[in-house]
Amino acid sequence: MNHRYNLSLHLVTDESLTGHALAQVVDAAIRGGVTVVQLRAKGASARELTHRAVMLSGVIDDRAAFVIDDRADVVLAARDRGATVDGVHLGQSDLPVETARRMLGDGSLIGLTANTLDHLDAAAEHGAADYLGVGVIRPTATKPDHPAPLGVNGFARLARRTALPCVAIGGVTPADVGPLRAAGAAGVAVVSAICAADDPQAAARSFVAGAAS
Repeated sequence: MNHRYNLSLHLVTDESLTGHALAQVVDAAIRGGVTVVQLRAKGASARELTHRAVMLSGVIDDRAAFVIDDRADVVLAARDRGATVDGVHLGQSDLPVETARRMLGDGSLIGLTANTLDHLDAAAEHGAADYLGVGVIRPTATKPDHPAPLGVNGFARLARRTALPCVAIGGVTPADVGPLRAAGAAGVAVVSAICAADDPQAAARSFVAGAAS
């Protein structure tokens, strides 16, 4: 694990959910306590994603870790343009984690979605991921094709199976943060709870407060 990163609160972006500019949402969320920003825009081209990554790098300004969803090639392209991008978050159907590690280097932050025991075992075998995104915790409209919800107890069973830090995602509320941290979560990741909020800074703060309760 790359220990220089704080995994406690991830913002996964979704511009379709917000009435604010993406830069405003990200800036406010970081001021509220977000520690990792994941740029996710499934329908965007590589060129469009690179442009957004360069823009968000300036907004984040090293106040939080910054990763790109799915696209290690976009990480490299953004870095070529002077952006600070810490790494990538990969799904099970994306580039193999070990390939992404060779592309991005040992200092990069690499996350991997893992929703089953087989996923966790494979991640441990390959040894290239820094953390795992485990979920969904509750049903969520953000990912309509999600697997069966785990709940806190299901998350705990998976988290106990691996030495890798596990970040809980999928329908997580501020009230879930304390129980999830007690169940072994290194952090939580949220999408609509911050992106769709009228006040993203306050929304982020509610998750930080949940961790302390």
